Amino acid sequence: MDNRKCIERLEKKGVRATSIRILVLDALMNASGTMSLADLEAELETVDKSSIFRTLEVFEKNHLVHSIDDGTGSIKFEVCESEDDCSIADMHTHFYCEKCHRTFCLKEISAPLVDLPEGFQAHSVNYIIKGICPDCL
Repeated sequence: MDNRKCIERLEKKGVRATSIRILVLDALMNASGTMSLADLEAELETVDKSSIFRTLEVFEKNHLVHSIDDGTGSIKFEVCESEDDCSIADMHTHFYCEKCHRTFCLKEISAPLVDLPEGFQAHSVNYIIKGICPDCL
């Protein structure tokens, strides 16, 4: 991907565009689905795990990415759809294949919104469906 696009997206969020941040964002933007810390570490062989982890923390704090807990013990990350905000309304359903252990984004299926009791405020939604993907059937 064009580094300018990554730099623009980082700057729009007020995040300094360091070389590692550009590499991590580029990998996430080019991914066909979600990526775990281990996936990013394998893809970015020259970047150490702690730098990737700190970068993901900055990205999540600044709403560049959202995290998905698919129940595997390995948090997955995905670039937020909107360049402006990563809100609950933008959250979509994810599907975890119990056979090949991949997590798929089902962007066309919004995560269901739940009416919370008064006094509760949601910041994220994690909606996972588990089963077998078409490739593994």
